[in-house]
Amino acid sequence: MADKSFAHLHCHTHYSLLDGASRIPELVNYVKQQGMNSVALTDHGNLYGAIEFYKECRAGGVNPIVGYEAYVAPKGRTDRDAKKRGDAGFHLTLLAKNNKGYQNLIKMASIAFLEGYYYVPRIDKEILKAHSEGIICLSGCASSEFSDFILQEKHEEATNLARWFAKVFKDRFFVEIQNNGIPIQEECARGAIDIANKLGLPLVATSDAHYLRPEDSNAHDVLLCINTGRLRTDENRMKYGSDQFYIRSPQEMYKLFPNQEEAVKRSQEIADTCDIQLDFSKRHFPVFSPPDKKTPEKYLTELCNAGMKERYGENPPEAAKERIEKEIGIICRMGFASYFLIVADFVRFATDKGIPSSARGSACGALVSYVLKLSHVDPLEYGLLFERFLDPNRSEAPDIDIDFCKERREEVIAYVREKYGEESVAQIATFGTMAARAAIKDVGRVFNIPLDRVTKLCELVPETPGITLQEAINGNSEFKHAINDDPQIKELMDIALKLEGTNRNAGTHAAGVVISNGPLTDYVPLQRIVRKGDESQRKDEGVITTQWVMGDLETVGLLKMDFLGLRTLTALDNAVRMIKKNHDVSIDLNSIPLDNKATYDLLQKGDAKGVFQLDSSGIRELLKRMKPDNIRDIIAIMALYRPGPLEGGMVDSYINRKHGREKPVYAHAVMEQILSETFGVMVYQEQIMQILNQLGGIELSSAYACIKAISKKKHEIIDKRKEEFIRGAKERGLDEKTSSDIFQLIVVFGGYGFNKSHSAAYAHIGFQTAYLKQHYRPEFMAALLTSEIEDGNKRDSLVMHIDDARRGGVEVCPPNINFSDSDFVVEDGKILFGLRAIKGCGGNAAAEIVRNRTELGKYRDIFDFCERIDLRVVSKGVIEKLIKAGALDCLRAHRAQLMHLLPRAIKGAVDRQHDKKSGQGNLFAQVTETPAEEDNNSKSVLIQVPEWNETEKLKFEKEVLDFYFSSHPLTQFEKEIRRFSTHSCEQLRDLPADHEVTLGGMITQIRFMNTKKAKNGNTRYVRCRIEDFNGGVDCVMWPDDYLRYKDEYQEDRVCFFKGKVERTRDEPGLILQRVFSVEQASKELAKGLYLQVSLGTNKPHEINQIAEILKTSPGSCPVFLSVRDYAKNLCVLKLGRAFQVNPNRFPVEELEEILGQGNVKLS
Repeated sequence: MADKSFAHLHCHTHYSLLDGASRIPELVNYVKQQGMNSVALTDHGNLYGAIEFYKECRAGGVNPIVGYEAYVAPKGRTDRDAKKRGDAGFHLTLLAKNNKGYQNLIKMASIAFLEGYYYVPRIDKEILKAHSEGIICLSGCASSEFSDFILQEKHEEATNLARWFAKVFKDRFFVEIQNNGIPIQEECARGAIDIANKLGLPLVATSDAHYLRPEDSNAHDVLLCINTGRLRTDENRMKYGSDQFYIRSPQEMYKLFPNQEEAVKRSQEIADTCDIQLDFSKRHFPVFSPPDKKTPEKYLTELCNAGMKERYGENPPEAAKERIEKEIGIICRMGFASYFLIVADFVRFATDKGIPSSARGSACGALVSYVLKLSHVDPLEYGLLFERFLDPNRSEAPDIDIDFCKERREEVIAYVREKYGEESVAQIATFGTMAARAAIKDVGRVFNIPLDRVTKLCELVPETPGITLQEAINGNSEFKHAINDDPQIKELMDIALKLEGTNRNAGTHAAGVVISNGPLTDYVPLQRIVRKGDESQRKDEGVITTQWVMGDLETVGLLKMDFLGLRTLTALDNAVRMIKKNHDVSIDLNSIPLDNKATYDLLQKGDAKGVFQLDSSGIRELLKRMKPDNIRDIIAIMALYRPGPLEGGMVDSYINRKHGREKPVYAHAVMEQILSETFGVMVYQEQIMQILNQLGGIELSSAYACIKAISKKKHEIIDKRKEEFIRGAKERGLDEKTSSDIFQLIVVFGGYGFNKSHSAAYAHIGFQTAYLKQHYRPEFMAALLTSEIEDGNKRDSLVMHIDDARRGGVEVCPPNINFSDSDFVVEDGKILFGLRAIKGCGGNAAAEIVRNRTELGKYRDIFDFCERIDLRVVSKGVIEKLIKAGALDCLRAHRAQLMHLLPRAIKGAVDRQHDKKSGQGNLFAQVTETPAEEDNNSKSVLIQVPEWNETEKLKFEKEVLDFYFSSHPLTQFEKEIRRFSTHSCEQLRDLPADHEVTLGGMITQIRFMNTKKAKNGNTRYVRCRIEDFNGGVDCVMWPDDYLRYKDEYQEDRVCFFKGKVERTRDEPGLILQRVFSVEQASKELAKGLYLQVSLGTNKPHEINQIAEILKTSPGSCPVFLSVRDYAKNLCVLKLGRAFQVNPNRFPVEELEEILGQGNVKLS
């Protein structure tokens, strides 16, 4: 086979976005299986996959030839004459022969995006010539300029072009011929061979490979449809024309070119000349330049010593001195002094500019972070470990993740760009992939399968993160039946399975920024992230990012950092500013007393909506059970409220031991010393690290590696550490059985352990939000509401927070153009609704309304309003939304009148503004009207228009606010809904799948549909949305049930529903089984009143209070006490007839005051 060898020099992977179907690991393995020792990567216009490709090839023993299929602009890279994508650039195959060629590829791929982007990233002949060293050039496929001349029969131009390439690339230029079974390639090959023979240029045969095997061609064809947004049945869509664009074997290639064996063989000869050796051991971190020519190491030490005095006073404790000396020593020895100085510098900038910031994660375990004020959590106070942050035995840079105020994060990034140079700073690329559900949706769209049918298929894929389609199919018999019973669905799933995991688009990492020593393009290709279809993209538009993802950047030795935008920091900052303005009180959030009893009282009541990380209904219930009374409890809650600890009983153990209902048992005094703060429960990774270290003598850095092995179930590493632990424990006086038992405890609970550094950092922010909510509720709630405006996916949160503010005694005033600001603000203890929160009234429109009012006073009427504002900014559509929201109710007219007058008011305003511009003053323009005349004038135009009825008014409010403000259609049924509902829409988020609920609310968005296959002769079913006071939930009722309840489905009708929770999407849904009218509910849903009582939470005197309350509304409905003990055992007790109640009259509020919301249920 030596003389029949071949190497693929023209291969596309899924980094040729939506045009390549091969994934790199599969490509490398397949090439190796076919007996080839080399392969090239030539994706369209980018080097996205270069590092992954290089690593996979090296690991697989295959020679990696890094290349790319460049787009070459016909005239020049700055030319913008092309009218469509196909005319913007010709294809050209470029391969790196050596490291210099690899560097030139990076330069060219970057220039193509940064200077030449127009439809596609383009270079030109000037760039080719400047960066030709080390590059092998193939003349290209049928879409190349060389082939284009041949196809147009411009053989002289083709010949001259070949001469130019040969002159620039010398013996590194080859004429490329292909045969993928389409006639146009044959025509190109004939002309190419003639010119090559004429000029004495070498030929090379390639296969334009876009997928691995012939049977993958259908999946690739669907991928093209996804790319172009066309249906597979569209005859005019883009097609490749054959199923031959696959990775051929060497034998197939020689058979395909019987008269060009030398051209086929030459592919291997070219591959053998390519040798790229990348050194991943070098770092390319930026260099921080300290003042006075100090070394980074000396300057870091000086800053830390100064910070020690700021944090601990003139005489820091010995423990702090020893710890800081040790940390600085490790940091400097590992070469990370500049890294810490860079982070400290931009955090200092943020502080100087008043931009809130705080480190998160393991960086908070470093005392260096604390004294440099990157973090505000003292690691000595909370037992945080430096080794959890930085492993002295590894060379990788540690992650220092910094949260910034979300609104001002860009200012910090801009500072970094300015300091280190625009060319040295970029954001980081990410790739959106076709995950399981996305693959179904994309393929279903191409097949033109009805959306509802595709949605039903998607719902069969569980929400489990990272689940694959095959896993979903294997675990669901209904899924298997759906595939086997319908050939179209089977074909859809066959292709979706092939495309799953394929890259779909390039994007920008939400927080990642990379900084290099010198221009980034010396190390990594760059790009501008552009919107698909934006043909007007200019070279100075778009976000500059790397072409490589975060992991690849770390591999090549670049420094990446996370500049995270945290909305809570923005809300806290806004709240503090409002408090200063309204109360003249300056608050330093990092200095508030962590023992503030009133704040813990708030949390113990579960009044934690809006409190950072503590606002879900589940965690609010946990707060009521735990009754935290110190910051360490909050830290523990942050770590414990996760599935593992909850299911493993760790939460119950913590609570019961905290309140003295259980006694912790310690296997050794050292364990008591380490675990006493969490009552013997292994909550944190740091605790487990300390046990492994202090009892087993395992180094702290190795201890963390052991925890990671436990969580990933790497038994070989676990067994090795166990032997080491038992040996070390024996040296410390422990017998083998005790040490083995302790290690087994670590194995059982170690996988649940959480990073205490992260918990501590976020617990402090959580406490700060709780403190402000308790002491300055109006300002806190206003800031919180403002923080939710921008997130269109969180309108339910806005509703929830407004309801929470009202429940807390804070009045939320409706929007009002004469009082409201752009954001939610507080005046006289009341929250004024922010104009920006009205849908369709953006920041610019709101700012214009407020600006004009501030400068010229309140608006008198609709005419005055329209004349004064800039109608280009506040358009007619915006004003209509303001009217619907009630923001113009202050203008002495009702909403129907305002809507009726609006066209006339706008016309008058436009005419007046036109007159002013043209200098033609109205005859009466200079007559000054008196207030009385103004008033009469306004009244004269208020034509009598019928007011909107309550239903219309509320409907329009809901349209523009996403909720009802002035009233609620459910208000008249509020008592019934509270009595008979087992849950609210908001509470469904914390319930598992198939949990049975009873819900009261209004039916909206009704859609009647048909299943494809009849079940018991029925195909008709209904989808709808149920809305209550707290939000809404999407629902479905399937044919058999719908047949019984079809007459109940009327838009905006208030009913009660029984159903099961559905967890197939991010948001919960409901499968409805029964529907009741409000009248039926009092009969059907009042079989018993269930009061949920928890031992330890509810005191004996409260039981007596409950008895007295029940007696105030005697009736025939029996009452049951559901008593749960400390071990979660449940006992249901039926009370005597003396305590039976009237289900329509018993005082729910009084009972919930004692038992807590959600613990009083009719059933």
